[in-house]
Amino acid sequence: MVMYFYDFGFFISQQNLHRPSIFNTYIKPLSSYSSLISLAKMSNNNFITSNIFLFSLHQFLLLVHTKPLVPALYVFGDSLFDSGNNNLLPTMARANFPPYGHNFVQHFTGRFTNGRTLPDFIAEFLELPYPPPYLGIHDLVPLTGLNYASSACGILPQTGTIFGKCLSLGEQIDLFKWTIESKLPTHFNSLEELSKHLADSIFIFTTGSNDYIQNYLEPTLFSTNHDYDPQSFAQLLIDDLSNHFQSVYKLGARKIIMHEIAPLGCIPHYTRKYQVVVGKCHEQTNQIVSYFNTKLHELLKSLTSTLQGSILVLARINSLGYDVITNPSKYGYSDASNPCCTTWGNGSAVCIPWLEPCPNPNQHFFWDGYHNTETGNSVAASLCFNTSEFCTPFSIKDLIQI
Repeated sequence: MVMYFYDFGFFISQQNLHRPSIFNTYIKPLSSYSSLISLAKMSNNNFITSNIFLFSLHQFLLLVHTKPLVPALYVFGDSLFDSGNNNLLPTMARANFPPYGHNFVQHFTGRFTNGRTLPDFIAEFLELPYPPPYLGIHDLVPLTGLNYASSACGILPQTGTIFGKCLSLGEQIDLFKWTIESKLPTHFNSLEELSKHLADSIFIFTTGSNDYIQNYLEPTLFSTNHDYDPQSFAQLLIDDLSNHFQSVYKLGARKIIMHEIAPLGCIPHYTRKYQVVVGKCHEQTNQIVSYFNTKLHELLKSLTSTLQGSILVLARINSLGYDVITNPSKYGYSDASNPCCTTWGNGSAVCIPWLEPCPNPNQHFFWDGYHNTETGNSVAASLCFNTSEFCTPFSIKDLIQI
C-alpha cells in the first residue's frame, strides 16, 4: 500500500466521439497545465467515462503505429505502479478483487485503483503495450518492457514484510538483471544492439512511500523511528536509492524517471488517524517526508553529473498533489478527502472486497485510504510526458529525442 496521487482526467464520451477536439485530446497528451485543469472540469462534469473504448482505441493504435516512440518501458516501484505481481506472492497486500479495477476493462488485475495506473498511461503515450507484471511472464519475455513493481514494498528490505512477501526495490532490480542477462540477449544480434535497446528505453520509478507508511511512521512495529531522526532516516533511504540507481545504470539504463514521495499527511490514512479538518493535511507527517524529497533532488542531479550518459529526471508530484488536495474545486473535484470505495478502518485503509464504490469516482480524488483514482494518473502521466516543469529537467517527450 502506498500513497495518493493527483487527479483530473480526460475521458471520451461515447456520444461525443464524433467531436474531433475531444478525440485529439486523448490521442495527443495535453501540453499545458491550464488545459489539463480545464479538461478535468469538463470531464468530471459532462462526460461519461468509457474505459472499454479507450482500451480498444489503444490496442487499435498499436496496430496502426508499427513503431513505438521508444523501444520499451521498464517499471519499478510499489502499489502505485504494481499491475499484478503481488497476485503471485504470499502476501495480504493485493488488489485482485472488486471494487479494484471497477473502471478497468480487465477489471481487478492487481492495480490499486479503479482503472489505469500512471505507467499504463505512459505506455499509451509511447504507443507501447502495458508492461506486464514480471511474475506473470513465463518463457516469452516481451521486448516492449516489463513491470517489476510490488505493492507494500519499498527501498528497505524489511518494509512491507508485515503483510507477507513482496519485492523490495533491490529484489526488483535483481529480477531486471536476470531479465537482461538470461532472457533478452537471445532477441538481439549483439550485445551492442541490446545496449542500445536499454539506453533508448524509459525506466520509471516510484518508491519510498512505504518506507514511511509501513516502517518509519509505525514505531510500534519497527525500530527505525527510534534509531533515526527524520533527516537521518531520509539519508538512509537516499544512500540505498543511490546504490540502486547506480546498479540499473551499470545494467544499461540511461533514461530514468523517479517520483517524489507525495504529501502523505494529506492521504485519508493520516487525516483520519490525526482527525484533521476536511481540506487540511497533517503537516508534521508532510514535514518528515520533505527531508527525503529535498535529498532526492540533490541525488538525481549528482548522479546525472557523475554517471556518463545518464539522465535522471525528477517527477514533482508533491506540490501538485498538495494543491489538488487542499484546493479540489480548482481541479474539478467535489471530494478530495474521502475515498470512493468503502474501506476498512473508516476510510483509512484499503477497499472492503465486493462492496459497490461511489457512483462518481472521477469526482473523487482518492480511491481508497492510500491511493488515488485513475484520473489522477492520467494527468500526472500527461504532465510528465509534455512538460519539463513537472518532470524536470526533461519531459518524456524530450527524453525521446535525446
